[in-house]
Amino acid sequence: MSPISGTAIEKTTVADPVSAAEPVLAPSPASATSTVSPPRDASPSGARRTSTAGARARRAVRRLPHLLVKGATKSAAIVALVLLWETAPRLGLVDRIFLPPFSEVARAWWGLAVGGQLADNASASLVRSFSGFGLAVLVAVPLGLLIGWYRPVADLLGPLLEVFRNTAALALLPVFVLLLGIGETSKISIVVYACTWPILLNTISAVRNVDPTLLKLAKSMDLSAPRMFQKVILPSSVPVMFTGIRLAGAVSILVLVAAEMIGAKAGLGYLINASQYNFAIPQMYAGIITISAIGVTFNQLLVAVERRLSSWRLPVGG
Repeated sequence: MSPISGTAIEKTTVADPVSAAEPVLAPSPASATSTVSPPRDASPSGARRTSTAGARARRAVRRLPHLLVKGATKSAAIVALVLLWETAPRLGLVDRIFLPPFSEVARAWWGLAVGGQLADNASASLVRSFSGFGLAVLVAVPLGLLIGWYRPVADLLGPLLEVFRNTAALALLPVFVLLLGIGETSKISIVVYACTWPILLNTISAVRNVDPTLLKLAKSMDLSAPRMFQKVILPSSVPVMFTGIRLAGAVSILVLVAAEMIGAKAGLGYLINASQYNFAIPQMYAGIITISAIGVTFNQLLVAVERRLSSWRLPVGG
């Protein structure tokens, strides 16, 4: 055997154990990734989300008795009124002809709702009320800002405002009917007139009572008049302004009901008046309850909008 061949044989012999051994497979990128990376739930962000969700659930469970007690406290007076309304006519404390039990009124309300009369009359009233209310907001808010901020405008329009603010809207209802007829125009116009004054007067008061310190800071920053209105006056005026808007929301429904009792063919006021003439007393009370429910719902909607617009005034934890 030659040295060359011997060397080749030795190399082959050295290489044989390696070739005879079991092959070691390199892990694929996917398997390496799945082996190294932790599961999603075990990641720090997943653990934080889980702990946050658990903390919220525990807080909700702890607050549940408080919320139940708070809800029971707020509804106790309403429940007591309903129970008194139900039992007083049945016990003979009042004449059930003129004040039927609440259960009879509820049945009458359901009959009106199923028959479609309640929806038709309520929709007619809501269109008139919201139209007049919206127009009053569009007119009274800018006018109140101008009168409250610019003294010459206040001096010019002040005496006229004092005359009309002390004139009741219902006292002018015959005038609106004579000038505008008994159609929709007169009813919406009387709502606009009645809603304008609470919004206007509260807006004027809000602008005049803006914190002087804020105004001095704004002037020291050389803010222009539009920017001062946007950044200082409007945010500071929102709470008092919305007090007038909420009052106007209640007035829009009350005045409209009175207006619908004169020459109307649809609406909740018409329903109440027609039920009284026909001696359908449960239907009359059903209309009254519907008006109360609409008023409460509208007021809560305005409260939610007010909180949204004036959230910067609330504490962080509140």
